[in-house]
Amino acid sequence: MKKVMLKTTLSLAVAMASTQIFAAGFAINEQSISGMGTGFAGRSSSADDASTIYGNPAGMARLKREQVTGGVALLDAHTDISKTSSSPNGGTNKGDMVPFIAVPMGYYVKPIDDHWAVGVGVYAPFGLVTDYENGFAGRYFGTKSDVKIVTLQPTISYAFNDKVSIGFGPTINRIDGTLESNLSITQAAPDGKVKIKGDDTALGYNIGVLVQATDSTRVGLTYHSKVKYKLDGDTKVNYNVLALLRQNPSQKYDASLDLTTPESVDFSVTHQLDDQWTLYAGSTWTRWSRLEDITVENKGVPAVLNGQFGSITEEQNWHDTWAHAIGASYQLNKQWVLRTGFTVDQSPANNTDRSPRIPTGDRKILSLGAGWSPTDDLTIDLAYSYLREDSAKINNSNDRGQTYSAKYQNYANGFGIGATYRF
Repeated sequence: MKKVMLKTTLSLAVAMASTQIFAAGFAINEQSISGMGTGFAGRSSSADDASTIYGNPAGMARLKREQVTGGVALLDAHTDISKTSSSPNGGTNKGDMVPFIAVPMGYYVKPIDDHWAVGVGVYAPFGLVTDYENGFAGRYFGTKSDVKIVTLQPTISYAFNDKVSIGFGPTINRIDGTLESNLSITQAAPDGKVKIKGDDTALGYNIGVLVQATDSTRVGLTYHSKVKYKLDGDTKVNYNVLALLRQNPSQKYDASLDLTTPESVDFSVTHQLDDQWTLYAGSTWTRWSRLEDITVENKGVPAVLNGQFGSITEEQNWHDTWAHAIGASYQLNKQWVLRTGFTVDQSPANNTDRSPRIPTGDRKILSLGAGWSPTDDLTIDLAYSYLREDSAKINNSNDRGQTYSAKYQNYANGFGIGATYRF
């Protein structure tokens, strides 16, 4: 039981790694529709619109007009599950656990003078929605997850001159999670349910520098800080066999979980070849090795059940990752710009600790996009991305002899639409 319970509770931290997310680990890439079109190459050096608040807050200094940028990314993920084995035997492996979801974003930037600019952004840096079918063969290691992190970032930037600018934004981050899995103490009894809920608000910051190295080349460097959460909520256990222990079959315990989302560093280059062609390149390092283990504390557990539902710890052993992207844009005419990009992104998980909640492997992403400016004040951006992952192996077991192993092959389509209006 110990591992089954842990696989549910730790998901509040790591279940966010799922196929509907276009970045590795439990990060979300979709904070910019214009950036999505180039595969997020040049994320910290392009500064094309107000979404630079996330990509590089120093880029606000390049925006000479007050403007608002908003958009939504629509993600459609699919999984083929094969080579399955489970104990007890039976159960389904449909692979349709990720619903069609939307990731919204919004930003506002106002230049104050030739040096100062202020802005504010709202976006989702992390998140997950997964929901396996009833009777899923791996149900003891995770059935449903709904985890969201929303960030509010007030931001300020300063341009020293027309070459160098810096930017800084504190982040106010809200996490909410609800997670479920099946629970079975004996094979003779019907399955019960474990449901975890928790939330917290925590602070972090983003800081960046942007340098116009030459007339045609910009370089950017952005640091996104770690954020420490202490999630408080409850663990609800509903299982009839508890009545045999003279316990209410529906029990609720206070739960807490410490979670640190990792810091990351993005370095990007934007190079304008001529009046039509612009090239982008970038690399992002993320310190996923912070996730060595997860410990969940449940309070108020009766002594007879404390060994099952008290303090639970499991190693995760994630490793640091790199993501690399290249892209290009072509200014077809005054109204239209076309974009494309290609990204490779490492997964921080390993074959030993990967679970049905984190079934991801290394991924490759091909992106296409376009920007249409019918007037000087309005730009409408469109983007499409296709993601395909290397196959990932699941090999889970617990101390009651329940097992689940499978091969996951994940792929996804992403669609983005956004707009920037300049005042």
